[in-house]
Amino acid sequence: VCQQCGRTFARKMGRCPQCNAWNSMVEELVAPPPAAKHSVARGLGGISTPRRLAEISGDVEERMPLSIGEFARVLGGGIVPGSIVLVGGDPGIGKSTLMLQVAMELARNGTVLYVSGEESERQIKMRALRLLRTNDGEALPDMPDGLLLVTETSLGVILEHIAAINPALLVLDSIQTT
Repeated sequence: VCQQCGRTFARKMGRCPQCNAWNSMVEELVAPPPAAKHSVARGLGGISTPRRLAEISGDVEERMPLSIGEFARVLGGGIVPGSIVLVGGDPGIGKSTLMLQVAMELARNGTVLYVSGEESERQIKMRALRLLRTNDGEALPDMPDGLLLVTETSLGVILEHIAAINPALLVLDSIQTT
């Protein structure tokens, strides 16, 4: 970081190319904050500890039900809270449309954050409006209030949104752009 103008560079230089000051470059290390020694969270976000499987609480049938029958069947009856589901396939086969439909359904009963790294807000809204219409053009229920949309590709910013919103469901469309 140049101590004269504040410009940052990936490597040390003798002279700052922005303000032309000599020997004004100082290395600044950016380190993540130290992790807490004791955390209430388990697994990915905190300290993990081996536990007996019999001690772990949770009902085998605890799932978020879906009205999209075949998708729910593939998931074993619905979405398991806390799980990660990867939907893959060739371009243009309807992955984003399917996930938007699922997000809209679950947003009627909770908060859903839909993160798009490929399409604009407007494109997603147009798709959502098409999903809300019947084949004869008749309008279905209103857009669910629990559905939040953000177009973002920065993982850090996405994680900030997730922490602030704490959604019941997160849709990342698509993983290669985030």
